Amino acid sequence: QVQLVESGGGLVQPGGSLRLSCAASGRIFSINAMSWYRQAPGKQREFVAHISSGGITNYADFVKGRFTISGDSAKNTVFLQMNSLKPEDTAVYYCNGGIRVDYSSAINTYWGQGTQVTVSS
Repeated sequence: QVQLVESGGGLVQPGGSLRLSCAASGRIFSINAMSWYRQAPGKQREFVAHISSGGITNYADFVKGRFTISGDSAKNTVFLQMNSLKPEDTAVYYCNGGIRVDYSSAINTYWGQGTQVTVSS
């Protein structure tokens, strides 16, 4: 019914930048909020950034000042601009959306398949 597809990952040198995108498609009535999470090898998935339908954002402390989340509601797309990347930012980045498929449904959570970000010289 609903798909989230991330793109924009890749290999970047320390101090570099990447911009991730996550496009939601399918049966979508409304999007309550979208978030980015990441999971490094051998570690649990962790919260990175969140944006509400009203544009309110919040970030994990370890990305404040370096990452920026934004959205294009007309395209059901959320972005994560990542600057000043560090080797410890290496992880699979996942998009998460709180989405309602019709006016009477509950808000369900959907996940994308992830995109790999590798920060290395």
